[in-house]
Amino acid sequence: MPYYPMMVQLRQKHCLVVGGGQIAERKIGSLIAAGADDVRVVSPSVTDMIIAWERSGQVMIHHRPFEPADVQAAVIVIAATNDSAVNHAVYNACLPHQWINIVDRPDLCSFTVPSLVERGDLQIAISTGGHNPGLAKKLRRQLEQWIGPEYEAYTLFLGEMRRQVRALDLHEKDKRAILSELLDDRFLHWTKTGETRRRDLEAELLLTKRKS
Repeated sequence: MPYYPMMVQLRQKHCLVVGGGQIAERKIGSLIAAGADDVRVVSPSVTDMIIAWERSGQVMIHHRPFEPADVQAAVIVIAATNDSAVNHAVYNACLPHQWINIVDRPDLCSFTVPSLVERGDLQIAISTGGHNPGLAKKLRRQLEQWIGPEYEAYTLFLGEMRRQVRALDLHEKDKRAILSELLDDRFLHWTKTGETRRRDLEAELLLTKRKS
């Protein structure tokens, strides 16, 4: 069954992770990195990293086995234990409106976590629907070679230029033309080579010409 791809904002969304091992740690780390600020962990034992996150106020840990009531009020539920019976019990406790990920049962997941290429605000998600994570990781490595670290600064540059263009007193068609020209490879090249002064001057000249 195909998935509907979307990016979600996790602030003030109750996230539950059942499990405290290395897989759970990776899942928790990805939630924190995405800005989740209400992460609960249920597990009799947890890794040192998860404990460190609790001490820094990034997660809350319940040091005990899972109970069905734990899923109440959770928007996102992740079952990441090494016990299939526990993971299935988490699934059975959830309601249809809750988003759930069972690490060892992609067929029971209502969402999967894609492999990501991240360059600042630029995120490229690669998913095989949970059925071939090895292929997703392989493609991610290939994309990381093609889309280098310069894309973080390039994305910031384009975002700032878009704000400036949208504020111009021009017809929408002219604004789209400017934004299209800003995507020319020369601006990416100057970002990659560190010629940001030249890039910014060229962009400023482009806006000035259009305004006149």
